[in-house]
Formats: sequence, C-alpha cells, structure tokens
Amino acid sequence: MQPLVDSWGREIKSVRVSVTDKCNFRCRYCMPAEGLEWLGREELLTFEELARVVHVLASMGVDEVRLTGGEPLARRELPKLVSLLAGIEGVADLSLTTNGVLLDRFAGPLVEAGLRRLNVSLDSLSHVRFAEITRRDALDRVLAGLEVAEGYSELRPIKVNCVAIRGFTEEEVPALAELARRKPYVVRFIEFMPLDADERWDGDDVLTGAEIRALIEERWPLVEIPAKASSTARRFRFADGAGEVGFVSPVSEPFCSSCDRIRLTADGQLRTCLFSRREWDLKTPLREGATDGDLAELIRWAIRHKELKHKINDPGFVRASRSMSQIGG
Repeated sequence: MQPLVDSWGREIKSVRVSVTDKCNFRCRYCMPAEGLEWLGREELLTFEELARVVHVLASMGVDEVRLTGGEPLARRELPKLVSLLAGIEGVADLSLTTNGVLLDRFAGPLVEAGLRRLNVSLDSLSHVRFAEITRRDALDRVLAGLEVAEGYSELRPIKVNCVAIRGFTEEEVPALAELARRKPYVVRFIEFMPLDADERWDGDDVLTGAEIRALIEERWPLVEIPAKASSTARRFRFADGAGEVGFVSPVSEPFCSSCDRIRLTADGQLRTCLFSRREWDLKTPLREGATDGDLAELIRWAIRHKELKHKINDPGFVRASRSMSQIGG
C-alpha cells in the first residue's frame, strides 16, 4: 500500500493511541482538580477496534505506536492490547507513556506482552512539590515503579518526562539531571503547552529548553547527540559520559516542519495535530461495517488536511478543542 503522506510532503510514521481519558492524577498543567466527566465504556474503542486501526495504519507505513491516556494503565487488562499490537506486522516500535503509579504491578506483564519502550512522567523528586503539581501523594509509588521497570533490560530506553513550568521547574533541574546521571533513564524536559483543562496557560509560564540547558551546564557540560529529523527532542549527553538528557521545545523551537505524528483519541477520533480544532471520526465507520480499504481512504483524506504548524506563537492562536487528558498525551 502507498505510504501515508500529507499535503506538505511529510510521511506519517508515528501514531499516539489513547486508550482512556481517565487518570488517577490531577496534574495542574493537564486537568482540573475535579469536575471532568469520563467517557462511558461504550464510547471507548475496544482493544480489537484499536488493533484494527493500527493494522490499517501499519499497512501504510506507520511503524511507531505509543499508548497514552489519561493514564493508560487505568484501562483494565492493558497487556492484552499490547500483545495484540505487538503481533501486527509493520509495528517496529511499541511504547507506553504512564505516570508510573501502577508500573510496579504492570511492568512485567507489559514486557511479556511485547512492550519495548517506556515514558514515565515525573515533574519533581520532592514529595511536597510532587504532591503540589499532581495533587496526589504518590512519589514513592512512581519511584518504585521505575525501579521495577529498570529491572527489565527489554525496556530501553526508559524516558522520564518533566513538564517545564517557569517558577516551578528551575528548582527541580539539578535533582532531575542527577537522576539522569545515576540511572539508565533519559530525563527529558518538555515545555509547558496550552493544553491545560483550566485554560490558564500563558506564554510567560513557559520555561524554555534553552534556559534549562543553561541551568544544567552551570554544573555539567553537555554535548548534543544527532537525532533523526522527525525527533521531537534535542538530545544531549553529559560531556563526561554519565547519562543523557533531552529537551522537547514545541513552543520556543517548533519542530512542525518534520512532524510525522498523528493521534487517535480513546473515543475513536483521529487528530492530525495535537492542537487541531478538527477531528476525524473513525469509530462510527468501524462500527458500521467499513472495510480496511474504507478506513484507509478516510485516514488518507484526514492526513491530506494535516496542519502545517500548530501556530502557538502566531497572533490569534486558538487553543486545541480538548485538554491533554482528553486528547491523549
């Protein structure tokens, strides 16, 4: 089948698949403290429906699949979905993004099912500040989950993601950089984006990747590592060879021109950009008897409309139509 290429000439190789909008944290940059209504079970794509969409995408050259949420480990029997996806011809890179609070229980079953990469969200190594940002006292459980995951050599690399917020993250940088130096983790700092459910984001809240690099290099010199053109992160190793950090800077250093990603929400909507105002319904045709060919044509039509860029820095920027937990991280 012909590769999946958008109208700007970018070949689509990666899909983020959300399996649930539910989350057991309430991170301030993502969700309100309370009040969100969860999707009903019947509104979620089944594992078989998710696998079918991935199968169609894989037939068009999409070879990287990342499972997201909400919190994906809150979806019952998730290793069954991992096993289904791992068995799809063409899926070469199967990963999971998690807050880590259930990872001590699920790391083993996920590896056995075929998971090979892991991203764990962790914004602070201080119990007080962790609870402040997540509204949960669960740092010890996240660290325990990372320890268990670290024991599986199949899970490499383990990436630790920190959302960088001005006035908060500066204090976290030294401890997180030290974590990257003493553990087999790639610690990545991700610029705060306008995807908070409370819609309070302001550009002044963004602590840029360049600013964080400068903070780290006050103590440890860094050397940039070449990365593929479609990579979301700029990667750096410590000059003395002890560890690696990364910087995902969609606000200050947009990487839209090489974007090869699309997203599938838990309720079966295809999004061609994280900041899309439009979604393409795959759930209805899935449940009304569409063939794989029908789905492929619908997906191709949506990809032809993939946005050139997210426009965060443009005058009149309009926020995404849903918050991060509803879209899929």
